[in-house]
Amino acid sequence: MIVNGSALMRAKPIKDMETCKMYAHGTSYGLGEAGYDIRINQTVVFSPGTKYPRWTVTERDGACRGGTGRFALASATEMFQMPKDLVGTVKDKSTWARKGLSVFNTVIEPGWNGILTLELVFHGATRLIIPAGAGIAQVLFGRLQNDADYGDGKYQNATGIEEAKI
Repeated sequence: MIVNGSALMRAKPIKDMETCKMYAHGTSYGLGEAGYDIRINQTVVFSPGTKYPRWTVTERDGACRGGTGRFALASATEMFQMPKDLVGTVKDKSTWARKGLSVFNTVIEPGWNGILTLELVFHGATRLIIPAGAGIAQVLFGRLQNDADYGDGKYQNATGIEEAKI
C-alpha cells in the first residue's frame, strides 16, 4: 500500500518535509498526491556533442567535476530518515523524462538514513541543464507488513554523492 498525504507526514521519512507542492525552476518538489518530489542538490549539464557526450556536475559552492558519457551521479537535497516500516522507491519525474532524462529507480531501504545519491542517464540529443534546487524525482513510499532495518549497510548515513562500494 502506498503511504501518502497526512500519513506520510506523520511517518516523517524525510527531515523537514514540505507539507504541499512547491515549485522551483519549472518543476515541483514537496508533498504530492501519491508521494514526495525530491530536489537535486547540484547543477547538472549534459552536452551530447558531436563525437563524445559530456556531462558536468557543479556543487553549490562552485566545485565542478565532469566526464564523458551519458551517465552522471548527483545527490538529493533532502535528508532521509526512513522508518523501519516504510520502503521508498525513486521514480522519474515526467517533466525530465520528456526531455530524455532517466533517474534510476533506486530502492530506499527501511531504517536507512542519509542523503540519497541519484543516478542520472541522459538519452536526449540536445543540451540539458538541470538547475540545483529543481524537483528531480518522485519517491513513492510503501508500508511493510513487518519492520525491517538497513542497519549498518554500506551507504548508511551518506552525506552526499556516494560512488559504488563494491
